Amino acid sequence: MKSYLAAAVQMTSVPDLQKNLAQAEDLIDFAVHQGATLIGLPENFSFMGDENEKRAQALAIATESEKFLKTMAQRFQITILGGGFPVPTNSTGKVYNTALLIDSNGEELTRYHKVHLFDVNVPDGNTYQESSTVMAGTQLPSVYLSPELGNLGLSVCYDVRFPELYRYLSQKEADVVFVPAAFTAYTGKDHWQVLLQARAIENTYYIIAPAQTGLNYARRQTHGHAMIIDPWGMVLADAGEQPGVAIAEINPVRLEQVRRQMPSLQHRVF
Repeated sequence: MKSYLAAAVQMTSVPDLQKNLAQAEDLIDFAVHQGATLIGLPENFSFMGDENEKRAQALAIATESEKFLKTMAQRFQITILGGGFPVPTNSTGKVYNTALLIDSNGEELTRYHKVHLFDVNVPDGNTYQESSTVMAGTQLPSVYLSPELGNLGLSVCYDVRFPELYRYLSQKEADVVFVPAAFTAYTGKDHWQVLLQARAIENTYYIIAPAQTGLNYARRQTHGHAMIIDPWGMVLADAGEQPGVAIAEINPVRLEQVRRQMPSLQHRVF
């Protein structure tokens, strides 16, 4: 593993598949021209709208999203994460919220079905019931072992509130963990950054957190602030509140330095 630049893409996705893919392509192109070779797209990058509308279009969204990721990876010679899109299940009528990691040859490296679903009554008056249309995954995310990029772990959005998942990824020797999200504006202002920093600090790995931002549809307002955070918890890049890209260096020397200076994982009792 050598040092390289990674990018966390920030989008305002809407209920329009082709419009979202065009926006994503522009931001990927920008990140590549800045030198990024590992790029993450946020949760719901290809479609963000009413849950029942998403389920009705799920097959088309899934097909086009996967095709898009493979095309982008090959065209720009990058490794890319599609941070969350609906993939139909076989029998229930629901979908899996799926994160998909693709290499520069357009080959699938690993995929993860989000296990923690966002069923919450937020104090701002909005109610979210992800489980009404989404089937929870049943497998913990795998860690893809990359000689060039380090060991890459996956998670999605609401997972960030469940530290046991991230400790599992650390036990699988993750160096870099993705947290693609569509965090609500109300919860994001208080919890987004501090949760990301906590996951990075307690597990001493890099966090790449692509994000949705702005008004996506109806009353759905997302927080933004796509980030890259180092193993010490330092925010290396923050995309702010507008669509754009957070870019920072993933440095194996820094990773080793932090783990040497703060060897807390070696001191675990339980």
